[in-house]
Parts: sequence; C-alpha cells; structure tokens
Amino acid sequence: MAVPDTRQTTAVIVGGGQAGLATAFHLRRAGVPFVILDDQPGPGGAWRHAWPSLRLFSTAEFSNLPGRPMSRYNGFPPATHVVDYLASYEERYGFPVERPVRVTGVTWSAGRYTVHGMTDSGPRTWTAPHVIAATGTWSAPFVPALPGTFGGRQWHTVTYPGPAAFRGSTVAVVGGANSGAQIAAELALAAADAGTGGAGRANPVTWYTRHPPRWMPDDVDGRVLFRRNRARALAVARGDEDPGADTTLGDIVMVPEVRRARDTGLLTATPMVNSLADIDADNLIWCTGFRPALGPFRGLLDHGSPRHPGLHLVGYGDLVGPGAATITGVGMYAKRVVAEIVADF
Repeated sequence: MAVPDTRQTTAVIVGGGQAGLATAFHLRRAGVPFVILDDQPGPGGAWRHAWPSLRLFSTAEFSNLPGRPMSRYNGFPPATHVVDYLASYEERYGFPVERPVRVTGVTWSAGRYTVHGMTDSGPRTWTAPHVIAATGTWSAPFVPALPGTFGGRQWHTVTYPGPAAFRGSTVAVVGGANSGAQIAAELALAAADAGTGGAGRANPVTWYTRHPPRWMPDDVDGRVLFRRNRARALAVARGDEDPGADTTLGDIVMVPEVRRARDTGLLTATPMVNSLADIDADNLIWCTGFRPALGPFRGLLDHGSPRHPGLHLVGYGDLVGPGAATITGVGMYAKRVVAEIVADF
C-alpha cells in the first residue's frame, strides 16, 4: 500500500466552487496560508454539471463573489457564463487549487485535522488546524421515499439532459420549487413547439406538486430575494430574531420560459400522488432538491454543528444561513468564517 504524501498548512478548503472561492478570497486578504482541494477536473464547481438551460434568477451585476464582478450578460446568465466567471475569478487571484482530489475522509486529533484524499498520483493527506467544508449539495441529490413502483425511467435534476431526450414520450416532473417549474415548463414548451403537445393536443408533461404553485410577481427576480436574505443574515449576526422570508412574494421566480408556459396554459400543477404506481408516464424527473454533501466529515458533525473547533461550514443554504448557497450571498458567511480563523491566532 502506498504511503500518503503529507502536507501541512493553516487552512484546508474542501471544495472549489463558489463557497470555496469566496472563502479563499478572504483567507488571502487576511494572509492565512491555505489550499483548496477540488474534486472537479476544472473550475466551476457544481455549475459544470447544471442542466443545459439552467439560468440564474438575477442579472450578472447582482451575481458576484467578493472582489470581482461577473462580466456583463444580456438577461439572466446561463450556467456556462457562471463557469467562465468562476474560472476567471480563480485565475485572477491565483488561488492554490489542487485538482482533481477526491477527499475520502477528515479526522481530528490533538487540535489538528487530517484531510485524506486521492489524487491522480495516489493517496495524499493534508494537515491543518482549520478545515472549511465547501462541498455544496449537488453531489447529494434527494429523492423522497414513496410507496409503490414506477415502471418507467427515473431521473433527477442532476441527470436531466434537456428536452431532446424526452421527445415523443410522456414525462412526470415532481417538485414544486424553481427547478421543477423550470424543467416542466421547458419540456411542455418543447413539446408544443414540436407539435407533440399543447395547442389542442394532450400535454405530455404532468407537473406534480404537494401544494399549489405560488408564482412570484413577474417583475420580481433574484435581486429581491437576495436583499431579503442579506437583511435576514445581518439580523441574525446582530443577535436579533430572524425576520424570516417574505412569504407574500411567492416561491417561483418568473423566468421567461416559466412565464410563457404558465401564460399559455402549459404549466399547471397536479396534486402529488401517494404512490409511485399512480404515476402514468414514460419518464419521472425528481426535482426534489439536495442535501448537504458532508460525507467526508461524517463523525465530526452533530446535526450539522462541528464537534471540534476549527471545522467550518460555508454554503449549504439553510444549514448555514439565509442566502448562504447563492453566489452573491455566500461571501458574508465566508468573511465571518475567516474572521473566526484569524481570531484563533
């Protein structure tokens, strides 16, 4: 068995996506030595694997990591634009990124963490008093447990390839949030445009939701949500009570495709069934979200809270705080974590 090459530093960031890069920015400014371990072959994090039509909910000027704005884009930027931005961000600051590194586990002993990883050249370990978990959620898709058996092919948001793969077939989309609405809308519009659904023909797409969809106003996009999340995060940081989300706004952002499908009657919700056997379709796409991808940190967390000092979580949405999983919102959490690291010296 090969003996792992061991390297020492002050902070190890596990994950090279938006959360990892935001943390790296603040570590660099604070003069803290660090390394980023990324399991991807190139920059971009989870955005490298987004479905082809995925777009941001806000314009480029409202989708920035700390220190460097996203380049201009007319409309809502697609995932490829985000990948290019993250790549340019990483290059601009010359962060020490090692990839591809598959982190297999993290252990703690005597005030230091050991990060165990596998590289193309074999096993390697890194030791540091601080480790930042920035692994995101994309690699941990969630599918709810339902009784019954579905006879067709099942997909998840992470594997959705776009509408061409479903031409001529029926599709059930499960999930009442933005990804469910966007994918159901795209499929229904593609079928209608191809003459295989809509306009008097049977719509081959059934959109299942547990609750009736709550459309956001047509003139509201991610900017409003981000401002609300920032206000919530600042309130919590001050020790005030979390004012909560603005429930009057709705849940689903009206990006152009969703608005078009809704307005033409192609995007209507069907109440969720109680058994998979009740879903009559050739394909089933689960748009049911994700869970924090914290497998390497198993044994170091109690219900999402670190057991030992020096382990920090950045990103992960509600597990960390309002807006923590967004490009524009993750920076404040990264800054807070780095302040804790600096205070430890």
